[in-house]
Amino acid sequence: MTEQKLETPASETSDVAVEQKKKPTTRAPSRNNKPWDLSQFKVSPEKGKARFHDFDLPLELMRGIQDAGFEYCTPIQAASLPHTLNGHDIVGKAQTGTGKTAAFLINMITDLLNHPVEDQRFLGEARTLILAPTRELAIQIGDDATQLLKHTKLTAHTLVGGMDYGKQLQKMQKHDCDILVGTPGRLLDFANNRDIYLDRVEVLVIDEADRMLDMGFIPQVRRLVNLTPKREDRQSLLFSATFTPEVLRLSETWTDKPVTVEVGAERVATDTVDQQVLITTAKEKFTVLNNILLGDNVDSVMVFANRRDICRTLHEKLRKQGFKVGILSGDVPQNRRMRALDSFKSGALKVMVATDVAGRGIHVDGVSHVINYTLPEEPEDYVHRIGRTGRAGKTGISISFACEDDAFLLEPIEKLLDMKLKCTMPEENLIRPVVAPRQPAKKKPASDPKVDVPKVEASQLKTQTETTPKAPKETKSKVDAPVKDAL
Repeated sequence: MTEQKLETPASETSDVAVEQKKKPTTRAPSRNNKPWDLSQFKVSPEKGKARFHDFDLPLELMRGIQDAGFEYCTPIQAASLPHTLNGHDIVGKAQTGTGKTAAFLINMITDLLNHPVEDQRFLGEARTLILAPTRELAIQIGDDATQLLKHTKLTAHTLVGGMDYGKQLQKMQKHDCDILVGTPGRLLDFANNRDIYLDRVEVLVIDEADRMLDMGFIPQVRRLVNLTPKREDRQSLLFSATFTPEVLRLSETWTDKPVTVEVGAERVATDTVDQQVLITTAKEKFTVLNNILLGDNVDSVMVFANRRDICRTLHEKLRKQGFKVGILSGDVPQNRRMRALDSFKSGALKVMVATDVAGRGIHVDGVSHVINYTLPEEPEDYVHRIGRTGRAGKTGISISFACEDDAFLLEPIEKLLDMKLKCTMPEENLIRPVVAPRQPAKKKPASDPKVDVPKVEASQLKTQTETTPKAPKETKSKVDAPVKDAL
């Protein structure tokens, strides 16, 4: 590859310079040279299910798929891969938990492996780009990509705000940038500083476009997209939980003759998640939550609330009750959020309190319960929340609290799901008053037999001596003797 750059209209690059001096780099050595063949990855054909074996995927990718524990395609994967692997653009409707991340990563990695760059590469020059609305989702996608790339020479980089810019830049300068994942703000920072280059992007993914709209990121996304090749010269994949008119307008702008793929919310919400709604008062909510968390079948729980202040209050109250709890919200520093998420994934924390934005896209194995402390104002967020449990073929439990303040939000959720949610009153054991944990009693210092006799302070002795009637002269020595002993 030469240093010749693709020409981009000046109007599209007014905010970010594209013509920049690039530093050449070399590829990293192969990570794994152990012999492996497809016969070691056996998945029996099953009616109505598509296997990854049914697609012509590179051998090293298939080994990564096996390591990830995948066997059969999810509906969004089975519906999209036949089109994307043939180079078509996609506009996909799918919620978190449907397997869409693996769907676009498998397509990306296949393209990268089948069309290697033989000539010189440049540091920061991305071959593929994935835009995500939240830091946690971007990091999760980056981790998933790294897992699938385990047996290849390809490298994924993740750039998100709230983390050290210098450390992220150091990683970018060590390896080629085959897959670049990031949030819009931090990606623009790197582009403005001439630390990444997007004019050679071959595949562009915009994940959760509806959330991008809600969070006001579209102007930043538009600037980033304008730095990539024209839509006719790249493959574009756009995913959204809903197809609003705004999302459809964006898809028309950023994709070229796309194929539309839809996976309904009801498939996600009802198959593996037992959905319960408890009618409570606002005052009872914490009592019910506390007693649910004390249950024997509760292993790992995500508690969702609509506002940051509610999350902070819940986190503090649960911590005082003795629960191992973390918090994910926008006002918590990113490094603290990452530590909390790692502890939750490892099982060191049993409970994670989160807002919708911070909790979006988080994938943690073994979440047994999702509790909606407050019902979401957007029905789609309900599906995203309960999608944290019942993943990878396992079953999960979703418990939503409905009180006088937010019960009216149930109807839009039921309309989206196309089903009626059964509402019940909490059982007796769930409304038992919360018992405040007893404070440990202060231990008395261990007594020393040698000093059990109370000491007499000098000031006390002086006062005592001054108030004691003077003894006759002939008995003074007898009276002074015990005083001397006390001293």
